[in-house]
Amino acid sequence: MSETEVSSSIERAAVLGAGTMGHGIAHVLAMCGIETRLYDISDEAVEAGRTKVAANLEKGMARGKVTEEQRDETLARLTGTSDLDEAIDGVNIVVEAVPERMDLKVDLFGKLGNALGADVVLATNTSSLSISAIADATESPERVVGMHFFNPVHIMKLVEVVRTERTSPEAAQMALSLARRIGKDPIDVRDAPGFASSRLGIAIGMEAIRMVEEEVASAADIDKAMTLGYGFPMGPLKLTDLVGLDVRLAIADYLSGELGERFTPPQLLRDKVANGELGKKSGQGFYDWTKG
Repeated sequence: MSETEVSSSIERAAVLGAGTMGHGIAHVLAMCGIETRLYDISDEAVEAGRTKVAANLEKGMARGKVTEEQRDETLARLTGTSDLDEAIDGVNIVVEAVPERMDLKVDLFGKLGNALGADVVLATNTSSLSISAIADATESPERVVGMHFFNPVHIMKLVEVVRTERTSPEAAQMALSLARRIGKDPIDVRDAPGFASSRLGIAIGMEAIRMVEEEVASAADIDKAMTLGYGFPMGPLKLTDLVGLDVRLAIADYLSGELGERFTPPQLLRDKVANGELGKKSGQGFYDWTKG
């Protein structure tokens, strides 16, 4: 079967988790013609996710990137539910985007493995957790694959497709083909701590935080060094604010346990998280976001 045929075989998808990543994944799936069901544990969370998709489509229209017809068709394909069985009924692929906690993901994949046939691909959007460990929760680990999207999903082009030693070639090919169908440019990565992007991104981010801690330079000047000196589209500290300091701390803690002390989070990061300075979502991180 050609890549086009593999990709077009996906007619229905479920996205589990309607938060920052989940609603974005649902957006791009529905926009490319796939009937998409967005799931979360409450109707309020689901509706909030759908509202964000609608808002992003409106912004796209304002910029001339999305037509009125595309907006209407995308929203018509995107339904929401807080009933997991309803969300996954008859789908070809499930993309999990729940919070970055292994216990949540293992529990969910155990349920999916029992409820869905072995031909349904199970993808996780984890940015660093072991996909092999997540796959162990199912009776068919060969159908589990990583699809690590980047925020904001409807704009960022990269998707990391992550294979475990047991991921079948068919599951990996479906994930790669789907990524291309929705307009992304995927990379093919082996399941290893932090994959490719998180491992490099966290290494740079932690060193940038140490530089602030040691008063080498201000956060803005450290970021400017990377944007103007190395061509980064965004500095590592501003990116940390956008991702969430709590999210980056959790990933760094995981990587330090797996790969050693070079990923140990700086005390400054721990202090900011403890003080509720989580970045853009809290209004304060390495930058003040309260003024827009």
